Amino acid sequence: MKDLVGAIHHVLRSDLLRGPVNLVAPKPVRNDEFSKILATVLSRPSIFPMPAFAARLALGQMADELLLASQHVEPAKLIATGYSFQHADLKPALEAILQ
Repeated sequence: MKDLVGAIHHVLRSDLLRGPVNLVAPKPVRNDEFSKILATVLSRPSIFPMPAFAARLALGQMADELLLASQHVEPAKLIATGYSFQHADLKPALEAILQ
């Protein structure tokens, strides 16, 4: 949350930024890695990822668009203009939010 607000503040203050800016973490992770780290932070087991067929059964076509498709996005403009992330890694970010 701090990085999101900080990035928005950075965008508003910077004369170097034009057009859309990706407000995402600097180190993208795959769903399986996210699930394992989240389980660790919550002190819960991460037994197995949700099978694609179960996601499609529950959400239909939205499952492919929201959960199963790759969304590799990087904050190139933020980094290029010197934004410094407070939580560049997923585990400390989740710990700050959830604990």
